[in-house]
Amino acid sequence: KEQLKLVKNTAKPIVDLIESGNEVIIAHGNGPQVGMINLAMEIASKTEGSNTPEMPFPECGAMSQGYIGYHLQNAIREELLNRGLNIPVATVITQVIVDKDDPAFKNPTKPIGAFYTEEEAKKLAEEKGYIMKEDAGRGYRRVVPSPIPVDVAEKEIVKTLVDNGHIVITVGGGGIPVVKEGNSLIGVPAVIDKDFASEKIAEILDADYLIILTAVEKVAINFGKENEEWLDKLTVEQAEKYIEEGHFAPGSMLPKVQAAIKFAKSKEGRKALITSLEKAKEGIEGKTGTLIVNE
Repeated sequence: KEQLKLVKNTAKPIVDLIESGNEVIIAHGNGPQVGMINLAMEIASKTEGSNTPEMPFPECGAMSQGYIGYHLQNAIREELLNRGLNIPVATVITQVIVDKDDPAFKNPTKPIGAFYTEEEAKKLAEEKGYIMKEDAGRGYRRVVPSPIPVDVAEKEIVKTLVDNGHIVITVGGGGIPVVKEGNSLIGVPAVIDKDFASEKIAEILDADYLIILTAVEKVAINFGKENEEWLDKLTVEQAEKYIEEGHFAPGSMLPKVQAAIKFAKSKEGRKALITSLEKAKEGIEGKTGTLIVNE
């Protein structure tokens, strides 16, 4: 219910951009949802007499893409129709190809699902082979690998839809991570960072702009300190220097800035913008947000 209400607010600034004449492709995260699905299926499988199988992680990712996409596409469609715009909106269940030799598979870092005590975590590690790590003093959580996206399996479908004027929701939650084995795509238990997956599809579709919408209006250095400074514009060089100095938190602003740098460097004229959802239109108009360019 909470998500249904939230997507109605999300739809407004997105439709503002569409109404202004921009071609928009949408990606989204799935952090809490994929963990919730995974946990629900795990609990169901343990319920006596339920005969519910445990659900592999890639399938949980696919489920989250489906239901978040369903909420998003309906909210955007309704907002478009309310403004007299009849543009089709569709979610593409997207598989994102990763390298099976990605070093991330040897060093899982992405926390998912519920918090456990040390005792429960040890039991899960023994019984299921999960890798459990302590998470910021809040308890133990399962961690999975976070490999770098290499390609998007459904890119031609997404491109065809976009070229025909449709609005596409794609690479939800970073996409379903798959590895290539001959002609097969095999799902792997991992979570691809949504910012890197968005950057990859933006490159593939030859977008002009990668816009990362987050909780803050601008990127800051010395965040939360007395000498905090909000940034209007960053060159790739400056952004890389700030990363080196440790200004951006891993799992928070760091992947956003890294994805923005990668996109700005990928082709001449490409720009990335980091701003809040509510300020997306003003950001594109150059009135707010942090612009990242390769100069």
